[in-house]
Amino acid sequence: MATPRSSSISGIPSFALTALLAAVLLGVIPVRAGVGFQPVSQEELKMTSEPQAPGAPAIILYRQVDRDDNGRTSHEDNYYRIKILTEEGRKYGDIEIPFFRQTGSVVGIHARSIRPDGTIAEFDGKIYEKTIAKAKGLKYLAKTFTLPDVKVGSIIEYSYTIDLQENALFESHWILSDELFTKNAGFSLKPYVGNYMNPFRLRWTWQGLPTGVQPKQGPEGIVRMEVTNIAAFPTEDFMPPADALKSRVDFIYTDDLPDKDADAFWKRIGKQRNATLESFVGKRKAMEGAVAQIVSPNDPPEVKLRKIYDRVQQIRNTSYEIRKTQQEEKRENEKPAGNVEEVWKRGYGDGQQLTWLYLALVRAAGFEAYGCWVSERSKYFFDAKVMESRKLNANIVLVKLNGKELYFDPGAAFTPFGLLTWSETGVPGLRLDKDGGTWIQTTLPHSVESQIHRQAKLKLSDTGDLEGELTVTYTGLEAMYRRLEELHQDDTTRKKFLEDSVKEQIPAAAELELTNTPDWTSAETPLVAVLNLKISGWASSAGKRAMLPVGFFSAYEKRVFEHANRVHPIYFGQLYTCRTITLSAIIPAHGRPLHSRNPAGYQEKARQTRDCVY
Repeated sequence: MATPRSSSISGIPSFALTALLAAVLLGVIPVRAGVGFQPVSQEELKMTSEPQAPGAPAIILYRQVDRDDNGRTSHEDNYYRIKILTEEGRKYGDIEIPFFRQTGSVVGIHARSIRPDGTIAEFDGKIYEKTIAKAKGLKYLAKTFTLPDVKVGSIIEYSYTIDLQENALFESHWILSDELFTKNAGFSLKPYVGNYMNPFRLRWTWQGLPTGVQPKQGPEGIVRMEVTNIAAFPTEDFMPPADALKSRVDFIYTDDLPDKDADAFWKRIGKQRNATLESFVGKRKAMEGAVAQIVSPNDPPEVKLRKIYDRVQQIRNTSYEIRKTQQEEKRENEKPAGNVEEVWKRGYGDGQQLTWLYLALVRAAGFEAYGCWVSERSKYFFDAKVMESRKLNANIVLVKLNGKELYFDPGAAFTPFGLLTWSETGVPGLRLDKDGGTWIQTTLPHSVESQIHRQAKLKLSDTGDLEGELTVTYTGLEAMYRRLEELHQDDTTRKKFLEDSVKEQIPAAAELELTNTPDWTSAETPLVAVLNLKISGWASSAGKRAMLPVGFFSAYEKRVFEHANRVHPIYFGQLYTCRTITLSAIIPAHGRPLHSRNPAGYQEKARQTRDCVY
């Protein structure tokens, strides 16, 4: 879970935004049409299976993506043609088109169903918009609708246009891999043509393409690619980031000068970023005054670091606020802070600015500290040889103390002192300096620093019902994730969130009621949920014995590694310790019938798991 970063002081894009055009480009907006539907094919209507995808519920017969980066009315036309092969495949008639509100909108949706007899049912229903994910002020939205009369043997078609923000350039990605087998697909990109005012260059890289297939740029400048028979992409437990495995082509606009040597490239990038950073943090006198308000001269070094960290985290972090409308932003007229002194005086900044404020403050407190740019591993793995500066996309602070290198990111809300968000751990990065920087590798936190601890005191009734109190304690990053998840929610929603989270782990219908008020605001204190629990019929009578399930919090584990054949490597994103489960229950003594009411027939049993690290 990575912190959203503003592009105001680093030159690093946010929302995959590569560059805002410096000048407003004037001209007449052309009328354009999306990809049209294809003629009904009798061969496709008669199809009942695909030999290269045996058992598939549906397949993509054809997919087309056409991107036009003209800089004024940039847009991307998308078209899908899907064959429904089984009853399960009918679910693909429920369409979901994801998009980011911050980069553009979805327009021009057209859809239809072709019945097995060749007749057509045009879609004229309602299109809905829903939030798929929302975190740190960012909304990941989707247009959703349901196609009419989708049957086994039907073909469904839909097309839409992603209308990108005007006067802007965005990265482009051709993602070939889909959860369905793709029989044929075509892609094209008409690049933006820069000038002396906007000298942007287009580069592209690819991975996992079929043998002999790669993008080719024609004499008219358009990049095209045709592919056939792309295997379905399976999602498995504990797999590396999907984006690092999918067959894809990535297009990047950059104003960087081309380099043949990776070391020379990163040396230049390091010097550029260091110059930008030092310009932003170089307010030593103002920071010394600020430090005097935070720490005492006699505080030990670690206490000083912690006090400064806590103070920075108290500052309003705009990266986690719900996005304002353009009208609201214009009314408030909030200009980006030009340096750390402005951030301190204003009392607010985005996550990136607050992390650099921490750097400036600890330097003013006398520590040897460096700004670092690291590559998050939530979506991909960094490769310096590829020379993509945008993939150094998260800023952190390195502090040297007593011969140790400590890493901090106070701009990541609710992240405890001394920890980084998991996507920033165990990754390469560039420690900045005037000479171009030095490569570093961030540390992996120990598993005990982020845990879920469950303790239950339960009583088993003579009818087999289990009742009592359950306490679930989240520490470290486990607490941080949940606080972020519920950051903008009310008490009622948070209560349901915790109750549902625990229910998902119990392999039986459980009644749960949160009875305490958890601390949702602190980064350091554990997030504790105390719940009343009741499970009817937990135990069953088997002659003179009571039969109980082996695991209590085992619902999730039953679904892990359920695939018969593994496709992707096993990848643990972080170190795991077996969740500590302490059960203290009044249960029937050995050999006593379940219905016995003799108090001597019951005994108290306690059990606690041992730690095991993966």
